[in-house]
Amino acid sequence: MPAFWEDQARAQKVLKEKGLLERVVKDFDALALVRDDIATLLELATEMEDRDTAEEAKEKIPELDRAVKELETRRLLSEEQDAMDAIVEFNPGAGGIDAADWAEMIFRMVSRWAERRGFQVEVLEYSPGDEAGIKSASLAIRGPYAFGYLQSEIGVHRLVRISPFDQQARRHTAFAAVGAYPEIDDTIEIDINPADIRMETMRAGGAGGQHVNTTDSAVRLIHEPTGVVVKCSAERSQHKNRDKAMKMLRARLYQLELDKRMEAQAELNAQKKKIDFGSQIRSYVLQPYQQVKDLRTGETSSAVDRVLDGDLDGFMEAWLAARAEGTLGQGNHDA
Repeated sequence: MPAFWEDQARAQKVLKEKGLLERVVKDFDALALVRDDIATLLELATEMEDRDTAEEAKEKIPELDRAVKELETRRLLSEEQDAMDAIVEFNPGAGGIDAADWAEMIFRMVSRWAERRGFQVEVLEYSPGDEAGIKSASLAIRGPYAFGYLQSEIGVHRLVRISPFDQQARRHTAFAAVGAYPEIDDTIEIDINPADIRMETMRAGGAGGQHVNTTDSAVRLIHEPTGVVVKCSAERSQHKNRDKAMKMLRARLYQLELDKRMEAQAELNAQKKKIDFGSQIRSYVLQPYQQVKDLRTGETSSAVDRVLDGDLDGFMEAWLAARAEGTLGQGNHDA
């Protein structure tokens, strides 16, 4: 057993896989327990002709439904990279100040979703907008199947609302893009030639009025052969920011390789499309009515506030089911 710990990277990978399997077993055991409780209550209700006991069994059925749905969703997370942690990027598109504000709203929405699940959320880069919102931002989200779930958010998101920045209170449409990549560990070989990387430094600014660094600690890396650009300003140390930016770059290049292998670059890198009309994956309408609609699956919700506060599970589950069935993009596109 001591030899197991000599290779720390391999040991951590094995422990992570062990944790994922233990969670599946734990969830299945919990489901079986609820099922057995319901069966016992129904048996007692029948024997004793007790309506209250039958009602108690009925009240447990939604809990069983949720447990079955959770396991079914887990079954859909079967792709090679689904179990990995994720790096998520946010960028405003068409819509001016509203788009910058909308990009920040999506940044918060995804952060809240991750926090609800108990995932670790780390801000890698955050560039405030000139008047409101953000110019760009990046998160590392770490938890079981983080990337598997967050693939459903890749693409252009459209917002329709009465703009808080319009003195005449007119309705505006704004766009923002989400990109997601698996955060790969050091056991996955990604060959990067140092000569292919150009590094730029700049001053880093924080969110919400945080202290602005007086040194050029933020780092931008440009991978010349592919044109991939990553930026990190999370740390006050330029060296630490460069290390994290390299990890982000490795993740982006790994994703490019996966795209080639799966011949799905257009879907997985939808944020590279023009962030404008006709390219959205999901619409969020706040006026004249309230509805969120995914244009790939047809999944809808009228609980807009809940969705914007991170209630994304329904959309993610519908996307995973459509991916498994090969029906992505066949939803109702009227929006």
